[in-house]
Amino acid sequence: MSENRSLSGIIREHKTVFIILLVGLFLIELEIFALAVMKSGRKSWLQVLDEGGNVIHETSGSHLSEFNKYYFEKTFGPFENYQVKLETERIPFPFRAWFVAAVGLPIGVMLLFGFIVKAYSAIFTTSKLEPPAAENGSREAYETRLETVLDKVSRLNIFLIGFFILVGVLLYWIVPNALTFIGRTGIDTLIRFKWAFIATAAVLVGIVLWIIYLRYLLAKKSIETQTEIEKLRLQLESQTNQPLALPMEKTDESAPQVGWDGEPPVQP
Repeated sequence: MSENRSLSGIIREHKTVFIILLVGLFLIELEIFALAVMKSGRKSWLQVLDEGGNVIHETSGSHLSEFNKYYFEKTFGPFENYQVKLETERIPFPFRAWFVAAVGLPIGVMLLFGFIVKAYSAIFTTSKLEPPAAENGSREAYETRLETVLDKVSRLNIFLIGFFILVGVLLYWIVPNALTFIGRTGIDTLIRFKWAFIATAAVLVGIVLWIIYLRYLLAKKSIETQTEIEKLRLQLESQTNQPLALPMEKTDESAPQVGWDGEPPVQP
């Protein structure tokens, strides 16, 4: 037996405490699930409208209670003088909210509790944690397979695993909400300032078209220049009956060459 107690040994020693923790965790999960169910399903609310169709009072449920009716008539007058409209909506089960609360809340509480214990042990105690004993090839005998699995889990860094799980759960809640908020905000901004975006887009399109037109003129001018040079070269060749050597062309040095003025070049 090693000096450091395994997780299965701790569970056997404090079985009552772990049972209380499991029952408390189950009750918390049950309450979270009940709240999620209460927030979903068919919801109805009653709206009281004035002559202009404006909502002046709204209450949950399909009818107005005597208490709300008393205060409504005390504020707005007789209830019979107003129109009543019943609104009904079916709200789906909030799976993401339930999942984040059911997984993230217990893990967050346990990580916070573990951090407090670690901080208290590091600040107010002088004894240092002993390093884990090296394995000498012998393994402890466990009664059940569950104890073997718990022993393997206890060798892992629980705080690091819990931190990554908590971050993943929070991202699962935050990222879709952030994308939805950004999308709605962007659409509302486009609708509200549509003329500004249209003017900006028109200016950008005009700049792009202007750049394309300038490049077209430059390419056209370059083609015209090359055409004029080619015409002049052909005219000189027809006058001298000899091919002209352009500066970029490779020619035989022994062959006679004719310059642009029609005279052969002077040999040094």
